[in-house]
Amino acid sequence: MSEQDTILETRNLTKEFKGFTAVSDVNLKVRRGSIHALIGPNGAGKTTCFNLLTKFLEPTTGTILFNGIDITREAPAQIARRGVIRSFQISAVFPHLTVLENVRIGLQRQLGTSYHFWRSERTLDVLNERSMDLLEQVGLADAAQIVTVNLPYGRKRALEIATTLAMEPELMLLDEPTQGMGHEDVARVTELIRQVAAGRTILMVEHNMNVVSSIADKITVLQRGAILAEGPYAEVSKDPRVMEAYMGTVEAELQGAH
Repeated sequence: MSEQDTILETRNLTKEFKGFTAVSDVNLKVRRGSIHALIGPNGAGKTTCFNLLTKFLEPTTGTILFNGIDITREAPAQIARRGVIRSFQISAVFPHLTVLENVRIGLQRQLGTSYHFWRSERTLDVLNERSMDLLEQVGLADAAQIVTVNLPYGRKRALEIATTLAMEPELMLLDEPTQGMGHEDVARVTELIRQVAAGRTILMVEHNMNVVSSIADKITVLQRGAILAEGPYAEVSKDPRVMEAYMGTVEAELQGAH
């Protein structure tokens, strides 16, 4: 993969907590324009890896490169400004505002007029059209005036994706986007991720093998903080080490997802 093709790269990324290595020597390359999934059994280090990439944690050693630039020592806000946006860290932050208002706040952040709550609300009307565009993209245009707390769970997740899109991410990090969802919602959110991936790059932590097998271009399997296997789903799912790592429960899922 050429340097141009790689949007995100980690070199020997390692995180230790008091003698426990949560992420160990991880060399990850995410291809521009792809959907890349990070999977692994519980405790494999997936979330720690995400926290390192978005600088919620400092790596013990190793380097993180975004578009070829070393961002290892940058603050979370700097990284967000570069276009690395993690969904669900910003979540549907204001449950008592409407769906439209939540997206508008995401757009305000992007404009740099963040939190000018004391201004006349009319100054925010310029953002309404773009907000409605985003809601249209995630299938929520009909819910614009609903107070967020009243949305069903799956649609809240769609709103979280809309607020993430409002930040104009070049690289979107999705942390367990289908967690806790019923079958129908999973299918809807999976389709939504496929749609919003057009022209963007997505790195996702996901436990649902059906989701991963249907939309991921490449899969990295972590075990005990280290990369166990990597490649397209068809290859990774047949890897005996991967099956063993997941021990039976997910072996059935892996086979069932074909």
